[in-house]
Amino acid sequence: MIEFEVKDVTCGHCVATVTKAVEAVAASAQVQVDLATHVVRVEGAPDADAVESAIREAGYTPVRK
Repeated sequence: MIEFEVKDVTCGHCVATVTKAVEAVAASAQVQVDLATHVVRVEGAPDADAVESAIREAGYTPVRK
Protein backbone atom coordinates (compact mmCIF):
# COMPACT_ATOMS: atom_id res chain seq x y z
CA MET A 1 0.00 0.00 0.00
CA ILE A 2 1.17 3.49 -0.85
CA GLU A 3 0.18 6.39 1.42
CA PHE A 4 0.33 10.10 0.80
CA GLU A 5 -0.57 13.07 2.92
CA VAL A 6 -2.37 15.51 0.64
CA LYS A 7 -3.33 18.53 2.73
CA ASP A 8 -5.09 20.28 -0.13
CA VAL A 9 -7.70 17.51 -0.50
CA THR A 10 -10.61 19.15 1.30
CA CYS A 11 -13.91 18.12 -0.31
CA GLY A 12 -15.77 15.49 -2.27
CA HIS A 13 -14.74 17.04 -5.58
CA CYS A 14 -11.09 16.75 -4.53
CA VAL A 15 -11.62 13.09 -3.66
CA ALA A 16 -13.15 12.39 -7.07
CA THR A 17 -10.36 14.25 -8.89
CA VAL A 18 -7.58 12.43 -7.04
CA THR A 19 -9.28 9.06 -7.46
CA LYS A 20 -9.71 9.60 -11.21
CA ALA A 21 -6.09 10.72 -11.58
CA VAL A 22 -4.76 7.65 -9.78
CA GLU A 23 -7.00 5.28 -11.71
CA ALA A 24 -5.73 6.81 -14.96
CA VAL A 25 -2.21 5.53 -14.22
CA ALA A 26 -3.19 2.37 -12.31
CA ALA A 27 -6.59 1.19 -13.53
CA SER A 28 -6.87 -1.69 -11.05
CA ALA A 29 -5.79 0.36 -8.01
CA GLN A 30 -8.09 0.83 -5.05
CA VAL A 31 -8.05 4.41 -3.79
CA GLN A 32 -9.18 5.48 -0.33
CA VAL A 33 -9.22 9.13 0.72
CA ASP A 34 -9.71 10.22 4.33
CA LEU A 35 -10.78 13.86 4.28
CA ALA A 36 -10.38 14.25 8.04
CA THR A 37 -6.70 13.29 8.02
CA HIS A 38 -5.94 14.25 4.38
CA VAL A 39 -4.49 10.78 3.76
CA VAL A 40 -4.72 9.09 0.36
CA ARG A 41 -4.13 5.33 0.39
CA VAL A 42 -3.57 3.45 -2.85
CA GLU A 43 -3.52 -0.32 -3.01
CA GLY A 44 -2.63 -2.32 -6.07
CA ALA A 45 -0.58 0.32 -7.89
CA PRO A 46 2.81 -1.01 -8.96
CA ASP A 47 4.49 2.38 -9.45
CA ALA A 48 4.40 4.83 -6.50
CA ASP A 49 6.20 7.51 -8.51
CA ALA A 50 3.56 7.38 -11.27
CA VAL A 51 0.79 7.69 -8.67
CA GLU A 52 2.52 10.65 -7.03
CA SER A 53 2.99 12.35 -10.41
CA ALA A 54 -0.67 11.79 -11.32
CA ILE A 55 -1.82 13.41 -8.07
CA ARG A 56 0.52 16.37 -8.70
CA GLU A 57 -0.70 16.76 -12.29
CA ALA A 58 -4.26 16.86 -10.94
CA GLY A 59 -3.25 19.98 -8.98
CA TYR A 60 -2.52 18.58 -5.52
CA THR A 61 0.63 18.31 -3.39
CA PRO A 62 1.16 14.75 -2.18
CA VAL A 63 3.80 13.92 0.43
CA ARG A 64 4.69 10.24 0.56
CA LYS A 65 4.39 8.73 4.04
